[in-house]
Amino acid sequence: MSPQVQVAGIPIGGGAPLVLIAGPCVVEGRDFTVAHAGRLKELAAEANIPLIFKASFDKANRTSGKSHRGPGVESGLEVLAAVKAAHGLPLLTDVHLPEQCALAAQVVDVLQIPAFLCRQTDLLWAAGETGRAVNVKKGQFLAAADMAYAVDKVKSAGSPNVLVTERGTTFGYRDLVVDYRNLGIMREFAPVVFDGTHSVQQPGSAGGATGGNRLLVPPLVRAAVAVGVDAVFLEVHPDPDQAPSDGPNSLDYPLLQQVLASIRRLTA
Repeated sequence: MSPQVQVAGIPIGGGAPLVLIAGPCVVEGRDFTVAHAGRLKELAAEANIPLIFKASFDKANRTSGKSHRGPGVESGLEVLAAVKAAHGLPLLTDVHLPEQCALAAQVVDVLQIPAFLCRQTDLLWAAGETGRAVNVKKGQFLAAADMAYAVDKVKSAGSPNVLVTERGTTFGYRDLVVDYRNLGIMREFAPVVFDGTHSVQQPGSAGGATGGNRLLVPPLVRAAVAVGVDAVFLEVHPDPDQAPSDGPNSLDYPLLQQVLASIRRLTA
């Protein structure tokens, strides 16, 4: 059993019920994001699973310099603040630079460290210094046990509430492979989130953009929940094929409902 942390009053880990982290890859605008968050809140409530809404104000780790990144920190945080005001949901967003952490912490409940940046000490320290919960994604290149050092960096800076996320391992052939042994290894030192949608990415496979296969998400999530995780992370869009970022691996609402139903059966 993993340790337990708290995110906006929601317990994660330590035997607490499974939590859902879900939302679009990137903030797309106030009206869209607020409406989308409302629909996700409804679907999570139907499945009786606590929801943390996620959306990024910037996606700095793009395949091509021409790829869509998002509205930026100020505009993006204004939209996320509107989501919280409208729906009262806990919020998660990515931070890429140390100076973004304090700004984001004024609005969101969880600062997320992208996988490629999981060893960036100054970023981890800055996130921890905010006192907010921090979700560190395991680098696609990193051994699971080495994530303990990333957790220690965040805790040493002042935040006791640290999550780690499994999102697959890359071997450089435009694909990712999930090693489910990693879930048990990392649960020894932190609650573990399984990222079902980024695990089916196919980096660089879509002509200068990342491809993916969303139909593989349900079996990967079922396996992770059966092995044991504390939260599931899913990127969801009402029309994934029109999403400006991560569309190929994002779920639509019917596929999300399918995944949530399988989680409910496995955790009943």
